Amino acid sequence: MMTTSPIIRRQSRRIMVGNVPVGGGAPIAVQSMTNTETCDVAATVAQIKRLEAVGADIVRVSVPSMEAAEAFRLIRQQVSVPLVADIHFDYLIALKVAEYGVDCLRINPGNIGSEKRIRAVIDAARDTGIPLRIGVNAGSLGKTLLRKYKEPSAEAMVESALTQINILDKLDFQNFKISLKASEIFMTLKAYRTLATQIDQPLHLGITEAGGLRSGTVKSAIGLGALLMDGIGDTIRISLAADPVEEIKVGFDILKSLGLRSKGVNLVACPSCSRQNFDVISVVNALESRLEDIVTPVDVAVIGCIVNGPGEAMVAEIGLTGASPHNLAYVDGKPHHKIDNNRLVDELEAMVRARVAEKLKSESVLAPSGIIARG
Repeated sequence: MMTTSPIIRRQSRRIMVGNVPVGGGAPIAVQSMTNTETCDVAATVAQIKRLEAVGADIVRVSVPSMEAAEAFRLIRQQVSVPLVADIHFDYLIALKVAEYGVDCLRINPGNIGSEKRIRAVIDAARDTGIPLRIGVNAGSLGKTLLRKYKEPSAEAMVESALTQINILDKLDFQNFKISLKASEIFMTLKAYRTLATQIDQPLHLGITEAGGLRSGTVKSAIGLGALLMDGIGDTIRISLAADPVEEIKVGFDILKSLGLRSKGVNLVACPSCSRQNFDVISVVNALESRLEDIVTPVDVAVIGCIVNGPGEAMVAEIGLTGASPHNLAYVDGKPHHKIDNNRLVDELEAMVRARVAEKLKSESVLAPSGIIARG
């Protein structure tokens, strides 16, 4: 069912955030940020592991104090996913987490302070091979830019970004990615599209402070989808006032819809109507809940009647078409067996998990080292 995406991606440098490549044609990385109190090590570790379980490639952690830096050291020891430390103002915190094994530093050179302090952070990043993420946000532009432009704008964001980049250029440091985030979609699009033509570093995409789960998902899908279809973007973060786990799920769903990543179950389902021969909505909701732990790509089609069902099932790995008196299950596009309504969810789940087991077995034979890149 999944086809090769027609999107031609913008060429960019490649940086490494831990073992995750960002840019240079690498799969678009999906990341989120913890919202626990960083000094609560147990809670933060638990949340990071939940994010990793649903496929997070990278996780960002706020480190606002030296106490948080010491907590970060303990967190780093207990998780394997690459970690980005979010740091503002205090360069000593950046130096400390660099010592503790951070995989990327999220800073703005302009708010770190003197050239001596900026140079100290850059030297530490250079010595340890840590990339930087420069983050420009429409809500925190400097006073000089706001006086010049009167209000936040795409032009002001780009100028802020180029000012930060100029600092790094003077220090001959190119190992960074950059973001230009606003809560307003058109401002965000214009800023990214403008900067994308002026630099070759990877771009971190996001609509900042997008909103709650539903409204923020819609806003992010529109904004990031437009940029991704332009070929712009090397890593994404969906900013939702919701459980960070939902940010990862939405991120992958956006990428799957564009054919840019294929991690997890790609579920095609009809909206249902009076022709349905089973309760499509309840079956789909139950399947999504039961299968959310799966990260192996699997195409599944659940259609309630025989109008569109056979066609969708024929191009899916696992398919279901509603029919009377029995529904028909498909495997690899071919009719397989009949299923009664009271067994639909259990049997479909079993079929999907069996397909996943087959794929994992095949991958382990092809890659005996156990190192497999998925999605």
